[in-house]
Amino acid sequence: MKNISDIDKNFKTSGIDKKDAKFYNINEKPFKIYGIFKPENDDEYIRIPRDVAAATGDGVKDLNSHTAGGRVRFKTNSKYIILKCFTKNVGTMPHMALTGVSGFDLYADGNYHGTAIPPFCSFDDGAAQGYDSIIEFPDNKMRDIIINFPLYNGVSDLLLGFEESAEIKEGNSYKYQTPIVFYGSSITQGGCASRPGNSYQSVLSRRLDCDFINLGFSGNAKGEDSIAEYISKLDMSVFIYDYDHNAPDCEHLKNTHYKMYKKIRASHPDIPIIMASRPNRCGTDWCERIEIIKETLERAKNEGDNNIYFINGQDMFNLYDPNMMTVDGCHPNDFGFFCMAEAFEKVLRKVM
Repeated sequence: MKNISDIDKNFKTSGIDKKDAKFYNINEKPFKIYGIFKPENDDEYIRIPRDVAAATGDGVKDLNSHTAGGRVRFKTNSKYIILKCFTKNVGTMPHMALTGVSGFDLYADGNYHGTAIPPFCSFDDGAAQGYDSIIEFPDNKMRDIIINFPLYNGVSDLLLGFEESAEIKEGNSYKYQTPIVFYGSSITQGGCASRPGNSYQSVLSRRLDCDFINLGFSGNAKGEDSIAEYISKLDMSVFIYDYDHNAPDCEHLKNTHYKMYKKIRASHPDIPIIMASRPNRCGTDWCERIEIIKETLERAKNEGDNNIYFINGQDMFNLYDPNMMTVDGCHPNDFGFFCMAEAFEKVLRKVM
C-alpha cells in the first residue's frame, strides 16, 4: 500500500530546502519561553522542579518532561520558520492525534498559522530523536509569533531557522503577565486535543491575553502534599484545579480537596480560586465527587472567602451536543475543549 504522502502532497512532512536558513536556539535572546523551563545542565525542558516531581510520585516524575503549556514567543519578518526539534519520551496513543502528542503549532499575531507535523513512520517504534518542519508566510511582514510545545512529548532542544537577512525581536508581552495556574488530570494536560493550541488553556490564553502554567498530570493528579506545597509558592493571578477525575476514590478526594484549597489560600489570600469537576460522567461516583467539591466551596464561603468559585463540569458539554465532545467518552476532542474554554472564560472575565 502506498504512503498517503505519496498520493496527496498536502500530507508531506519533510523535504525542507532552504539554503539561506540561519538557526537559533530558543534559549537565547530575544526568544522568551513560557510554561516550561530548562535547568542548568539538564537535558530537557520540564514543568516543575525534578525533586518536587519525584516526591509527588513516579507518574508525575515521568510526565514532568511532557511540555504541555510550553510556549516560545518572539517577532520576526522572515518568510518562513523552520522548526528543528530534538525529542525525548516519544510515544503514540490510539485515540489522540500525533500532532497533539508530539507536534508544535504556530500562531502569528494571534491567529493560527500552521502545525509542525511529526512524520508518523519515524515515531512508530518510539525511537525517534526529533524531526524538522517548516511553516511559511506570504510576505516579510513583521509578525508576533507564539509556538506551542507538544502536549505529551519530551523536548530536549528546539532550534528555529529563519531567512539569514530576517529580523528577530522580542515578542509582545501578555496583558496579564502573572500566570494562571491550572492543576488537574489528563484533560488538563491536553488529552485529546488535535494540536497544542486547541487545549482549553491555550484557547483562554489567546482570548484573555494571559500567561499560564499547565500542571496537568495524566492519571496522576491526586492533590498530594508535595505538589500542593509547590503550587502554593508560585506567583499566580488565578488558581484553577479540577483533579477529581484522578482521585483514587471519593474518600481520597474528600481528604485532599479542601486541604489543597487551604494550602493555596494561606499563601495567596487575595487571588481568585476556581474549582471545577470533570466534564464527563466516567465512573459511577461522579455525582458524589461533585458534592465533595461543593463541600469545599461552601466550607470556604462559610469561613468568609468570597473569592472562590465553582464550575460544574457537567454543564460544560451541554452548550451544544454533548455527544460530540469526546473521543472516547472521557477525553475531550477540540470541540470539547472549545466548550470548556467557554465555561472557564465566563468566570475568568469576571474575576480578572
